[in-house]
Amino acid sequence: MFKNTISNLSRIRQVAEVLLRYGFEDVVTTTPLRRLVSQARRLSWQRADRQVFETTRWERVRLIIEELGPTFIKLAQAMSNRADLLPEALIDEFEKLQSNVPPFETALARQIIEEELGRPISEVFSEFDDITLGSASIGQVHRARLLTGEEVVVKVQRPGVREKVRSDLALLHELVRLTAGFLQKQGLANPQDIVDAFERSMSKELDYTAEARSMEQFRKLYEEYTTFYVPKPYRELSTERILVIEFVSGCKITDKVQLLEWGLSPADVAENGMDIYLTQIFEFGIFHADPHPGNVLVRPDGTIVLIDFGMVGRLTKQQKYAFAGVFIGMARQDARSMALNFRRLALTAEIPDMRAFESDLSQLIEDFAMLDVKEMSMSDLADALQGIIYNYKLQVPGAVFLILRALVILEGIGKVLHPNFNTFEFVAPYGAKIIREQYSRENLLTEAEYTGTQLLALLQTLPADVRQIVRKISKGELRLKFELVGYTTLLRKADQLVSRTILALLCVGGLLFSGLSLLGHYSAAMPYHRGVPEITWWSLGATGFLLLILLLLGTRRREKS
Repeated sequence: MFKNTISNLSRIRQVAEVLLRYGFEDVVTTTPLRRLVSQARRLSWQRADRQVFETTRWERVRLIIEELGPTFIKLAQAMSNRADLLPEALIDEFEKLQSNVPPFETALARQIIEEELGRPISEVFSEFDDITLGSASIGQVHRARLLTGEEVVVKVQRPGVREKVRSDLALLHELVRLTAGFLQKQGLANPQDIVDAFERSMSKELDYTAEARSMEQFRKLYEEYTTFYVPKPYRELSTERILVIEFVSGCKITDKVQLLEWGLSPADVAENGMDIYLTQIFEFGIFHADPHPGNVLVRPDGTIVLIDFGMVGRLTKQQKYAFAGVFIGMARQDARSMALNFRRLALTAEIPDMRAFESDLSQLIEDFAMLDVKEMSMSDLADALQGIIYNYKLQVPGAVFLILRALVILEGIGKVLHPNFNTFEFVAPYGAKIIREQYSRENLLTEAEYTGTQLLALLQTLPADVRQIVRKISKGELRLKFELVGYTTLLRKADQLVSRTILALLCVGGLLFSGLSLLGHYSAAMPYHRGVPEITWWSLGATGFLLLILLLLGTRRREKS
């Protein structure tokens, strides 16, 4: 049980010290982390200068994350997309986090490339730029030229980053185990699931071949498009630690001056970009999840180019229909339709009060219905939707928050290029198209076929299952298992109370026996000490020992509370 704790003891103690330094003593003292920090250390913090409280609690969480390093920063950045789990104020702080990591030495980058490809770098590239194009916590990018003449960019993973990430992930698992009770009291119902999902995400990010596969998938989906381009990955030159991609020149999509110099209409570029993105969501169900201006380029002919496919979101067909239904219900001012589609979209649709849920959605509709089209903001709508999701603890697919975040980013880009840009005007036609697709003859036939297959499978297995149940009943082998939920704490307290009661009764019995032993008539062989029979002294000693145990248990209970 304590294997991971022992291996990460030094790092866990460091985390506890950081928590204390930023005023989160409650996290330490109400969890098993308190065992790693002495009482003197906690008292010295209590008497120290409390300037840290000039910042908000959520600001201090961000400062802690920054101090703990890149893996924790990436976790917080991933969590900033989960408005169903975190309050808005904390998400705002997490969005400020930046992984400002300086590049590592180019000699190391060259060495990694040669190790991965198994040959000298001169046998692959005729040119290799020692100056990096960009640097992040996982790797950095260099520009190069292949022996065949093609210009490429090479992503190289940082040396030792895999071991560092694995170590930090093991630490995160241990921290969550130690603080799970505290986190759940703060409203984070499934912290272990969050770390598990983050671990899967980091595993993909550490494998550059996954990004290459995503790029190839996008290239296949958009091979007939003339206004959208995805750079070509060189799979034969790529491994888990290096990724070679076609170099594409262009300007950032927000470089309005350059667009005008090329004779392009910034408004047309903005509309084309939004159309491409909505096609990804509502037609293909796979989308580039990080469309910030640095990842969206424009060529001189107006072609839009997306780069950096490290973050890709996916929606199933049913999730796509439900997500579109939320927007369609809002456009029709139908709160009930919005509520039903939210339930379809949620991974667990446990809404305790549907009337209150519909009422809040109705209020949201009224707030936005009163606005002029020009006054509507995707940012405000995203905040409102995320607030409702958080308040009702709806567990919706993470891709939903990636879409909302991306739409907000795209709206910001659109307003730079297009003075009258409005996201809702673009979403509406796609909503209608989704409705037609959902109720199309082909889709209804597919759904009917799926339902029929499931029903047939049930009918095939049902007789055998019924026979097995009847057989067990006739033999008296049928067993029902009941699980009481929520009684663990009560049973633990009852067990503690019974244990203390037994100890107290033993103490009372020991005192009574000690008193009665003074009245006994003993033979001459009974030794006396200070006029008291030795058996009385033994009885008093045993009683005192039991009293000491009882006092220690009471002290431990007060420390826990």
